[in-house]
Amino acid sequence: MRALGNWKRWGLGLVLGLTLGLGAAEARTVRITEAGALELRRVTVEGAEQELVILTAAAGGRVELRVDDDVVRAQRIEFNRTARTLTLIGEASYYTAKDGQTLGGTDLVVDLKTESLTGEDVLVSDSELLIQGQEIERVPGQLQAMGSYFTPCAKCGRTPNDYAFRAEHLIVYPGDRLVAYRAQFLVADQPVLYLPVLVIPLGERSRQPRLALSQDERDGFTAEADLPFSVGDHTLGTTLLRYYENRPAQFGVGVDMRSYAPLPFIDQADLYVLALPRPFKGSEPVEGRDLDLDFGVKGRLGLEYALRDLTYDLRLTQRDIGRSDTDPLRGVATLNLTAQAEYPLFTAALNVSERFGPEPTTGLGSVYRREVVLDPKPYQSGDFSADFRMSAGRYTGRSNPASPSASRQGPNITADRLEEQHDIAYRRDLWEGASFGVRNRFTGRYYSTGARTVDLNIDASLTQKFGPEDRNSVTARAEYFRYEGTSPFAFDALSGRRLSAPISVALSTVPVKDMTFGVTHRYDLYLEPQDQSATDFNLRVNRAPVNLNAAAKYDFYTGDWEDLTLSVTLGDSRALDRAAQARAQAQRERDAATSQETLARAAVSTEPAVPAGQSPLGSAAGRPPAPANPSAEPPLVWPWPHLSFSANGGFGVREGVRPFTFRTTVTADQRANNFSVFLTHDFATSRLRTIGLEANAVSTVDAVVNPVVFTANEQYDVPSERLSGAASATWRGEYAFSTRHSFLLKRPAGATSDGELSFSVGTKGSGRANNWQLTYGGPYDLSRQGWTAPNLTGALTLTEPGQRLSASATLNLPGLDQRRAELVRANLDGEWQPHDRFSVSGRASYSRVRRGTYPLDIPTDTLTFAPLRVAVGLGSAERPDAYLTGSLEQSFTWVDGVAQNPQPIAPVIGLTIDRCCWAARAEADVKNGRYRLSVGLPGAGFNPLLDYGKDGLDVPLLPKF
Repeated sequence: MRALGNWKRWGLGLVLGLTLGLGAAEARTVRITEAGALELRRVTVEGAEQELVILTAAAGGRVELRVDDDVVRAQRIEFNRTARTLTLIGEASYYTAKDGQTLGGTDLVVDLKTESLTGEDVLVSDSELLIQGQEIERVPGQLQAMGSYFTPCAKCGRTPNDYAFRAEHLIVYPGDRLVAYRAQFLVADQPVLYLPVLVIPLGERSRQPRLALSQDERDGFTAEADLPFSVGDHTLGTTLLRYYENRPAQFGVGVDMRSYAPLPFIDQADLYVLALPRPFKGSEPVEGRDLDLDFGVKGRLGLEYALRDLTYDLRLTQRDIGRSDTDPLRGVATLNLTAQAEYPLFTAALNVSERFGPEPTTGLGSVYRREVVLDPKPYQSGDFSADFRMSAGRYTGRSNPASPSASRQGPNITADRLEEQHDIAYRRDLWEGASFGVRNRFTGRYYSTGARTVDLNIDASLTQKFGPEDRNSVTARAEYFRYEGTSPFAFDALSGRRLSAPISVALSTVPVKDMTFGVTHRYDLYLEPQDQSATDFNLRVNRAPVNLNAAAKYDFYTGDWEDLTLSVTLGDSRALDRAAQARAQAQRERDAATSQETLARAAVSTEPAVPAGQSPLGSAAGRPPAPANPSAEPPLVWPWPHLSFSANGGFGVREGVRPFTFRTTVTADQRANNFSVFLTHDFATSRLRTIGLEANAVSTVDAVVNPVVFTANEQYDVPSERLSGAASATWRGEYAFSTRHSFLLKRPAGATSDGELSFSVGTKGSGRANNWQLTYGGPYDLSRQGWTAPNLTGALTLTEPGQRLSASATLNLPGLDQRRAELVRANLDGEWQPHDRFSVSGRASYSRVRRGTYPLDIPTDTLTFAPLRVAVGLGSAERPDAYLTGSLEQSFTWVDGVAQNPQPIAPVIGLTIDRCCWAARAEADVKNGRYRLSVGLPGAGFNPLLDYGKDGLDVPLLPKF
């Protein structure tokens, strides 16, 4: 025995070598996160030696393991590395991350190979359900319990539970459904009903029981029913029944089912099939049925010597429902099979995709294949690496239009193909600063038609670094590209042909400090001199006051500059820092001199007289002594520390000189205060493109208590003759005044204004508890110097704990083309909650819309009025058991001042009973004459029990005509 003493919680989670090689199953990683002592034992069970790892909790602690993402806790855990089992001794719990369940009990046994768990007197809980079972067995995707008690009400904290169930045999499919055999329904833990079989949906509503009845002119009476079922311990599904009174076939039937591990080599099998009577074609009935089929199987097979099981996925699909008679995919079924196995030296895969049905008359949208893939593991030996992949098979796909022989076969072609891919690389350091590398990448495809395609790339390079800190380098590179061949298929066709063998030399240097220069020259052995690519030059300088980035392409064979880009800035941003430091140093010296003068005056009155010609401080001139080693301030590199210039642009051999942008920036002592002027000039057209300015400023006086931030921008676009800009001033980061405009200086024909101009004042940001905003503006006419149709918009929101009031309004004001001042929109909304179980709210909304031409335009006014809404929580528990709501609602409409269908104000009353694991809702809408009652259960939402309105009484499960 080797005891490890008292272990703290292990943050890194000690991995035992417990990454389990589980033979045919995938390995699972076991990490110890908390334990007190560890003991290793070898025991003999039935003549076979087994290895045990025993973990014991420290005093007052526990043992905790993580099995992948699952969490295991117990007082003592025995891990049998030979049998791959965990035995949890004493009170224990097992949390499954996939299902979100916690299983608690005593003496639980976990089989890591099958991911199953067994135990007695086990408690299972998740976010929705609590299960108590005398015997529990769990496997992936399923949980079985014998002698069980289960309820969704345990999370509510009430005793006894509102309702529960007791069953002899229980099967739970997490996230889907629960099936109980020989069950009792309990109310307040008292039996009231016996049920031979009970099925409770746990998944989405689309997978729960459903009955829909309807009536229409074409199909007549229609019924749709989805009925869940289960078969044995592994299979569950839903029966699909359909009835259409007027369709010739009338009845439709189908099934949607899933089976978990029905056989040792099948993990999951799915089947969806529905035969549906064909719908009407216009007004003509159509005989027969449409078929939808989706069958899938996933599983694994154990293979000798394989690293893990062979995995496979088979799927057969056909989709006819909703397709027209002319749809080329009607009556077509597709089969897809993928299988993969991994061995120590390689991975093998089988891919099958088949099409069944009428022969296609147009090009296929998918590729059908029978393919075998062999992918050896990458090989690495020192500086050498190699990776190969091969595939072979028969393929059917759209013909390549670029292949005459394939096009003669029709829109589609079938052919065999062999594909080989490899990537071989070697890299090695030669001598100091030198490295050599070579790489070969190849993809070759060979077809039974005699065609072939080749994609070859060979690259060899030699790099030498030199100079201080190896900052300079020269690289010689030789490459060979071969890209040719015509595939009979469109899906793997190569785009064009390329044969190239470029050799290149690249130099990167740092000639002086703060400067880098590079040049790259290429020569393609297969191209004529006039077709060679240009030589690349690049230069970067970052030494005050210059920041320069330039790149150019020069063709030595033609003597032409093909491309040039330039970006340069003149200015020294550090000059402002140096100036600020100088001012601060001068201020410190002045303060020191003042302090010494004060001390000197005090010394005159207390010390004896000094000889003539000397000051009380000991210097002949009466000045403070100079420092022993005065440091001279370094000279400023840039003579104008507040000014900088920049320019950027370029040249292209095709487009000529590109537009250049020139910018001048003035920066104050406070860097946040700056002003920029810029313009963009198009040298190709000898015209200005844009002119603009930008300004930013912050207050320097009283900046702590009353900071002010100002921003502004203005831009004139010369081609479109549009002037646009904005400005804002923000005080204390809370209040802002802003303006925005956009004008076309050349008004389009028929336009009534030149653009928009607005001013706004209010709090900054709409997310504040208390905020307000006032905006005035609208279309503006520059020639008449006024707004054509201005409006004033205001908004106010006040929020306090338990209180909220918001109001907004828009007022049209008289303008050059707008003659009236009138309110066109207003909203008022408020809420008061003096207690967490009582709230009062109300709202009102008004709008006005005019139709017609002034002065004969007619207004339509709408007022939605809900002056009172009350919500009350009822019950003595911390969480209310019921909520009572009542509201008054009314809508008014006036056309040219005449009320339209006025109705008296009417209440809407609602009562919701919330018992955590079930709820009921009743609503009486007096205004619309509608009364509803519904009940809700976990995972199912609210289901209507009755709905009475103007169309009569509607009760589910009963037809309504």
